[in-house]
Amino acid sequence: MPDPTDKVFLNCLTFYGYHGTKPEERSLGQRFQVDIEVFGDLHPAAQTGDLANAIHYVRVYRTVREVMEGEPQKLLESLAEGIASRVLANEPAQSVRVRITKLSPALAESATGTAGVEIYRERGK
Repeated sequence: MPDPTDKVFLNCLTFYGYHGTKPEERSLGQRFQVDIEVFGDLHPAAQTGDLANAIHYVRVYRTVREVMEGEPQKLLESLAEGIASRVLANEPAQSVRVRITKLSPALAESATGTAGVEIYRERGK
């Protein structure tokens, strides 16, 4: 039985994209940060030292980049879902957690902070 806590993770990946519901978000763009955890059995890769048995973090990064720098989406939820479904389709993973943070959201005139979404998806569900 694989350890359910085995994971490959990438944190603080920053991208510039044109996602959002406001016209200025879609024309000017903004920075987004992505954190991703990909859960799966890392034992085969650890035992063999073979990349073919691994959750390949470079492929995961490329998937995240393709989504974040690709077709503009109105919702962060759509971006997170796109990343999760592609990673589950292309990696030997059982589940994935995707967190997307909008680094400079339009909250209110004087408000500062971040906003984001986090989703967790399992293979076959």
